[in-house]
Amino acid sequence: MSLKSISYIASLLAITIFMNSCDVKSFDDVHQETVVMEDSAMVVSAHRLATEVGVHILKEGGNAFDAAVAVQFALTVVYPRAGNIGGGGFATYRLANGEYGTLDFREKAPKAAYRNMFLDSTGNVVENKSKKGIFSVGVPGTVRGMEALQRKFGNLKWDDVIAPSIRLALLGFPLSAGEAAILNKYRDEFIEMNGMDNPYVKEGEWQEGDSVKFPELAETIFRIGEKGSREFYRGLAAKKIVAESRRRGGILTLDDMHDYEVVWRKPVVAELENYKIISMGAPSSGGIALIQLLKGADLMNMKSYPHNSTSAIHLMTELERRVFADRATHLGDPDFYDVPEQMLLSSDYLEKRFADIDGAKATLSATIKQGKVDIIESHETTHYSIVDQWGNAVSITTTLNGNFGSKVLVRGAGFFLNNEMDDFSAKPGIPNQFGLVGGEANAIAPEKRMLSSMCPTIVEKEGKLFMVVGTPGGSTIITTTYQTIQNAIWYDMGMQDAVNATKTHAQWLPDEIHLEEDGVDSLVVDSLTQMGHTIKYWKSIGKMNCIMILENGDLEGAADYTRSESVAIGF
Repeated sequence: MSLKSISYIASLLAITIFMNSCDVKSFDDVHQETVVMEDSAMVVSAHRLATEVGVHILKEGGNAFDAAVAVQFALTVVYPRAGNIGGGGFATYRLANGEYGTLDFREKAPKAAYRNMFLDSTGNVVENKSKKGIFSVGVPGTVRGMEALQRKFGNLKWDDVIAPSIRLALLGFPLSAGEAAILNKYRDEFIEMNGMDNPYVKEGEWQEGDSVKFPELAETIFRIGEKGSREFYRGLAAKKIVAESRRRGGILTLDDMHDYEVVWRKPVVAELENYKIISMGAPSSGGIALIQLLKGADLMNMKSYPHNSTSAIHLMTELERRVFADRATHLGDPDFYDVPEQMLLSSDYLEKRFADIDGAKATLSATIKQGKVDIIESHETTHYSIVDQWGNAVSITTTLNGNFGSKVLVRGAGFFLNNEMDDFSAKPGIPNQFGLVGGEANAIAPEKRMLSSMCPTIVEKEGKLFMVVGTPGGSTIITTTYQTIQNAIWYDMGMQDAVNATKTHAQWLPDEIHLEEDGVDSLVVDSLTQMGHTIKYWKSIGKMNCIMILENGDLEGAADYTRSESVAIGF
């Protein structure tokens, strides 16, 4: 870092109120085990320090969009497994006046990408080529997405909302137990991909409370704060990304970076009784699949079955199998493929689609659509929800795809690049790391956006803001968001109870139900097995970070503290 940069940052940080408003020297009480109720504003994110940054920005006069940018850059520092400037994502927003919309800042395939780039000479998928290393990297969208949101809706100056993340990276912060454990878990891969000389590796293992600093990342964010997104897409950061790609034999170019643009898209919207669901459309499958599930549950009169009863889990599973089969067949980047959104969400189509569901017997997925999936691997994304004191709301999900993405660290810049190319269909019928199968709609093409499961969502009740919801979790994003909304609108749960409730997951393939360990009654499990279902267990499903607006106007912030280190803070 240059002396000029150090001097500028030092003077900037010396005067910021954030110096006194957030105590980054302590990390006590990370797990939040009580309902958080406030009357003005709320921030819920995957990390306490990022949540504190968002609240600080709101208290300084920033709105939900200023706070969102601040949270995103803070997560880049304190939650590097998924918080990012090297990835992309989606935003769903609702202004205080009721106007709503979505922003697509999903990554894109490089211009030199081609359909069969992950296949060998015999037409078989090359193991891990789309999941790890430089060929798995899509053109990042996060920085341009954050700038677009803040420029259109923000109150504060760009560099002011980024300043807290510079401080965290430059002065350091203590590792939580979870972040220490995840850095240790991926230590060997960090060394394999980047050598020992990188800030995410130390002699011995990381421990809770260890202080970490990222001076190269601080300088990168400082330059972005000073020059805006043009620094990331045309300046030194872009040159470092491309140099990293060339050094490793990759295909990313300066033209790829220069030409990246975000897209303001029309959201997918559905009316259910007195609720309105507002979510992200293609190239995310999340919103379309979510609304298909909610409409299907309404058709099945889901609220008449006890929560997580045999019938409820069976019917959810049957709905999910069909919706995920539709995902594999019909969904992709709408700029490249004519996504039949209107058909998929129409009542006539859904009545026919779900008509063959047998209330007493499991349907084999192979009879719904042929394909083969053996495993569903781990996944990591991050979500944050914000409502400000004026009533603006934003729901944002961003990702590197897998934990730490491609595991490629940009030399001299301090951040990881994504491995989003794995979200394309490397070969029709062959699953990606989440067990998701795709077809022609999601085939690789230059400058195409890969299909996603992210579904940042906002719910209105009787025309008023009611919920801001979202989660990480690969393919489980869709099913976890669906169940959380269902818990609130049909099972009358409060926000925290809806988040805490045991979740299940099923998709088209593999042909099985995933249950959280010890979360479902053994008699229910036995009954599901007798109906023909195969049961598998996961430690946890989803990490919902949500906000509910109560009838009296108070806000209930619900961090998924039972499954993560997420934190809700408001005022």
